[in-house]
Amino acid sequence: MGRQDFFDHGDLVAVLTTQPLDRLLDYKAPEGGCHLGAFVEVPLGPRKVLGVVCAPGRGDFDRSKIRPVIRVLDVAPMREEMQIFLERAAEYTLTPLPAMLRLATRAPGLGDPPSMRKVYRPGDSVPDRMTDARRRVLATLQEYGGLSFTLKELSDAAGVTPSVVKGLVKQGAVHEEDSPRDVPFPLLDEERASKALTADQAAAAEHLRRGIRSGTYGTTLLRGITGSGKTEVYLEAVAECFRQRQQALVLLPEIALSAEFIARVQERFGAKPAEWHSGVTITERRRTWKMVGQGGAQLVVGARSALFLPFLDLGLIVVDEEHDTSYKQEDGALYNARDMAVLRASICGAQVVLASATPSLESWANAEAGKYAKLELTSRFGDSALPDMCAVDMRGADLPSNRWISSRLAGAVRERIERGEQSLLFLNRRGYAPVTICRACGHQIGCDHCDARMVEHRFLKRLVCHQCGETRPIPDACPACGAEDRLAPVGPGVERLQEEASELFPDARIATLSSDLFGSARALKARIAEIAEGGADIVIGTQLVAKGHNFPLLTLVGVIDADLGLQGSDLRAAERTFQLMRQVSGRAGRADRPGEALLQTYQPEHPVIRAILAGDEDSFWRAEAEERRHAGVPPFGRMAGIILSSPDMQEAFDTGAELARNEAPLRCIGAQVFGPAPAPVARIRGRHRVRLLVKAPKGAALQKALAAWIAQVKPGPNLRLTVDIDPQSFY
Repeated sequence: MGRQDFFDHGDLVAVLTTQPLDRLLDYKAPEGGCHLGAFVEVPLGPRKVLGVVCAPGRGDFDRSKIRPVIRVLDVAPMREEMQIFLERAAEYTLTPLPAMLRLATRAPGLGDPPSMRKVYRPGDSVPDRMTDARRRVLATLQEYGGLSFTLKELSDAAGVTPSVVKGLVKQGAVHEEDSPRDVPFPLLDEERASKALTADQAAAAEHLRRGIRSGTYGTTLLRGITGSGKTEVYLEAVAECFRQRQQALVLLPEIALSAEFIARVQERFGAKPAEWHSGVTITERRRTWKMVGQGGAQLVVGARSALFLPFLDLGLIVVDEEHDTSYKQEDGALYNARDMAVLRASICGAQVVLASATPSLESWANAEAGKYAKLELTSRFGDSALPDMCAVDMRGADLPSNRWISSRLAGAVRERIERGEQSLLFLNRRGYAPVTICRACGHQIGCDHCDARMVEHRFLKRLVCHQCGETRPIPDACPACGAEDRLAPVGPGVERLQEEASELFPDARIATLSSDLFGSARALKARIAEIAEGGADIVIGTQLVAKGHNFPLLTLVGVIDADLGLQGSDLRAAERTFQLMRQVSGRAGRADRPGEALLQTYQPEHPVIRAILAGDEDSFWRAEAEERRHAGVPPFGRMAGIILSSPDMQEAFDTGAELARNEAPLRCIGAQVFGPAPAPVARIRGRHRVRLLVKAPKGAALQKALAAWIAQVKPGPNLRLTVDIDPQSFY
């Protein structure tokens, strides 16, 4: 018997809602009926909530009490492959299905009826009188690159009343237009001339095109040294996708990367793609969501959540910088976008390209085992060459305690300034100083709500907790002993590094790139574009500068503390340090001028530092893989983290101890339980945190065993239990 695809008026339908319920709810189909997969608005108590029709209703209680669906939303129904993807993702991550549906419907206004609306864009005139409020409106429009706003969105974003916007319309400084709410995106021209490819780029591109033409699932690891032209190669796969009348998705790890990438897409295909990330307006998010489902968006460029868009015919998913840790969602539904991309493609028969100069060990191992195809680009595009890499042994640097730039690095920076070239000073630590200590009593200023030290942000004149976001003014006196003028910053952040650089190079133009120094993603993008055009002599930045940016004048990279990531007990510490150092070093010498990378280190003999300098990546991966295989940890074993949090520390520990005592479901699959123990950050936002770690053999049915294990405990109302499959961090 075939499945029922349409339900007539009054038929019972089972609806999955976005509310935290553990079951489907029965409703009566509305007048006119509804399709399987239809997005609907249904009553739930006194509220109206969003849901999707998943199956025929069960009808196992009084039919007279079953309420009708309020209405069917005017959007494309959820496809069967999308429903399967959500179910399997929920099963893999042990996430309730309603939470997965919330991920798939994160576009406000989906239920709005189709109609015209007023939108506002930059105008051609200058107002006769400029006020602060008017200046904020014009700055907001400029910041978002001409994207359309509704009146409420624009006035809210600028922090003004709607009358200010209306006044600018009368002056011609802002255009008011009638526009359909949601229209298709411009067509992208796949036949538009592309850049000439090298022989190995052309061979890699043809391999990817064949995969697209096959119409079947496959995953390819596209590995290429920084500057080797990976983007041009996978854009050829995107073009082939368009020829097959399919859609493509490109995931980027950092919103700040999107401006440069969007420009490259526009140059290649003659129009801009759809964007999906927190930097676009609500209006554009709703338009993208709807057009993706109707086939009105050929290409989406987005953050990890773009995986949950309702594609009509998805043929290709590219995960750029696939090793990046930001692909792991660390709150709410805990998932890794790289793994979920492979899952989604396997369901809909699409191709996946995992692109990276320094792939994750998981992807490297899958390619070595033959599960993934592997393509390698071994030379830089054009005339550029890889930078020379050297270690600066800081043990003999003889620096004052409040200085971090060695004389060798300072001399190299001066040489670049004299030649009109740029230097990058890299330190993966935000703010001015990570710790503020009282020299009178030794007190370290901590967060009142977390077991974490407050980080001084001198540019903001605030202390900030990087765990919960709590801020407070920098005090004049010690909060513990009251001593005045005895508080001292300990250790460097990028702001302190800028202070030192300003003293060493007083005539240099210095730009500091850190996510907390910019009010919006658009402002950060604009600054990056300015630097790329030569708007700075010295760039000081955190890890966001390591991610795919192209600064043609940048010929020197100085890593202030190459040892920073090697501290702690994270099983991926060596891998991440290797990746980050290789990525950031690759920013140098990307044009026709030779580059150099200087790594300041107190451990020049450390195996990771030696591997970075030697450039023998395969030897590093093989050695790292052998260590992980011997320890039975990912990718040669399975792990899951259990995080228990409660305002009552004893409740969290007691529940953890109960789980540890009753580990029989895990023992049956050969798994081990470690803990409970306080989490490294043992209190966040006033909640005490306890962790358990589960380690299992590679082929173990871990999720099923975990579900049976945690079902043995009934958490109290204040206790939260979170399961993290394949944890990437252990804070």
